Amino acid sequence: MHKVQMSPEAIAKVTRRASRQHPFDTLDPRKTALVVIDMQNHFMAPGFMAETPTAREIVPNVNRLAQALRDMGGHVVWIQNVTNETWESWSVYHNFLQTTDRARLRYASMAEGAQGHALWPELDVHAQDAVMNKRRYSAFLQGSSDIEAHLRDRGIDAVMVVGVATQVCCESTARDACMLNFQTLMISDACATDTDELHNASLNAFYQNFGDVQSVDEAIASLQRGLAAGVTKAVA
Repeated sequence: MHKVQMSPEAIAKVTRRASRQHPFDTLDPRKTALVVIDMQNHFMAPGFMAETPTAREIVPNVNRLAQALRDMGGHVVWIQNVTNETWESWSVYHNFLQTTDRARLRYASMAEGAQGHALWPELDVHAQDAVMNKRRYSAFLQGSSDIEAHLRDRGIDAVMVVGVATQVCCESTARDACMLNFQTLMISDACATDTDELHNASLNAFYQNFGDVQSVDEAIASLQRGLAAGVTKAVA
C-alpha cells in the first residue's frame, strides 16, 4: 500500500480557499458514484506488461468503499480500458509514444474479450453496478465512454475516483470530472501506481486545484454525514 503524504502547504492552501481541509466533507450518497478505473488484468495480473503490484493491494479498500456506497443508496461504475478502434484515432499515442512492438502488445492485450481487458477477479462487482469501456486515459473525455450521460441520467453530481494508475487514468478522469462540474474526489488509499512519489505528486496536484483527496474512511464518513443530513432535512 502506498504511504500517502499530503503536503502541509497543499492542506493550508485548500483550507484558506475553502475554509476547511476537505471541501466535500458532506456527500449525498444517493447522488454519488464510485468510478473504478482500469482494475483489469492488463494492469493487475502478474506478468502483464503494465502490471502494477500495488493495485492488487488496494482491492479490499475498493470493495469496502463500493459496498458502503451501495448500502447508502449510491452507484458504482467499473471502467475498463479497451483498445478496439483506437489505433488511428489515437495515432499519436500508438505511433510516437511507444515502440511499435509495445503498441501492438498493448493493443492486443486490452481488446474486447482479451484476457487483459477482463476485470481482476477479486473485485466485488454486483449486478446493480454499471460496467463500461473507455478508449482514452480519461473516462470523461468526449468520445471515450458514456459515463457522463450515464451519471447525469441518474442525478449524480459527485464522483469518487479509485483505481490504477493514480497519475494517469485516475487523475485524468478526475480532472475532467471536475471540468464537467462534478464534485470530484480522489481516494488516496484506493488508487495505485508504481511508486509513492508518483502517487503523492498526483494527489497533491489534484487536491490543490481540482477537487478533494480523502481516504476510504474519510469518504465513508463524508457519505454518512450526507445521508444523515438528508434524512434530517426530510424529517424536518
